[in-house]
Amino acid sequence: MKALIWKSKSEKTVELSEKPFPKIIDPKDAIVKVTLSSICTSDLHIKNGFVPASHEGVTLGHEFVGEVVEIGNEVTNLKIGDRVSANCETFCGECYFCKRGFINNCEKGGWLLGCSIDGCQAEYIRVPYADNGLTRIPDNLSYKNALFAGDILASGYFGAELCEVTSGDTVAVIGSGPVGLCSMICARILGAEKVIAIDTDPVRLNLAQERNLADYTINPLNCNIEEEIKSITSNRGADKVIEAAGGKNTFETAWKIARPNGIIAVVAMYEENQILPLPQMYGKNLIFKTGGVDGIHSEKLLNLISEGKINTDFLITHTYPLERIEEGYKLFETRPEPCLKIAIES
Repeated sequence: MKALIWKSKSEKTVELSEKPFPKIIDPKDAIVKVTLSSICTSDLHIKNGFVPASHEGVTLGHEFVGEVVEIGNEVTNLKIGDRVSANCETFCGECYFCKRGFINNCEKGGWLLGCSIDGCQAEYIRVPYADNGLTRIPDNLSYKNALFAGDILASGYFGAELCEVTSGDTVAVIGSGPVGLCSMICARILGAEKVIAIDTDPVRLNLAQERNLADYTINPLNCNIEEEIKSITSNRGADKVIEAAGGKNTFETAWKIARPNGIIAVVAMYEENQILPLPQMYGKNLIFKTGGVDGIHSEKLLNLISEGKINTDFLITHTYPLERIEEGYKLFETRPEPCLKIAIES
């Protein structure tokens, strides 16, 4: 079968190659025929050598939907033919962390798909702990509708949840990329009164405003970001801040624009260490929460999509067949034109 592999760490290259079809190796496994997958910034982190857990030759990709074609004899919640959305996190459901809902810290799992084991940018994929890692797609949804439920939408929800967003909050979201836009959607779902989108890309800011995801948009290149936030919040600062950008200065921006006793959720992935300047923020009494995607709410998110309360279809700006996925990577990395998410048809 065709699969996109991370070919070389030194050359930072990927390549569409031939690989054997995956097989059941554990009774909790399922084999899924991939119908749609996507390219994620995390894939670029692997390609460029920033993810030590990954290795050359691994099939990339962790965000996908598809059809179950084979199941192990201990899989009980799925049957062959089920249309499923995949959780990008692998979790056993039985360890100390899983039982407490911290599935991205699973003692037997974590980010495996497309990182340390073969991922979804292929025709077929093996999914460990399939009862946990795959969720049936409601009948009224297409594969496109459900594509992002197990990764970027889950990340956006996790950011809003970490911030403990409640009714009346003013929530600032740093980064209007796919995760940031999903964070805005989820902040609304949880009751935010005002949402502020912050980005240096005017196209993305316009999108956030046009789709009514944000009440205010701010480009920090064109203003004093702290003063702008104060003017919106009666000089207090944002009640909650979701850092979804992972830029050079965005962590610093996050704590500076938060009000005293505010909550900052860091869901971005950084390529460099960040500084926590405690003397400068002394007395501000901030609460920091960090984490990657937490896909514990996959079924809930799919139901919200099914009910028409969430729609992420607009995030797909480009679609390529698997045979042209290398072109998709080039576009996603160099961005010669506006690009949010690329869907790959297998």
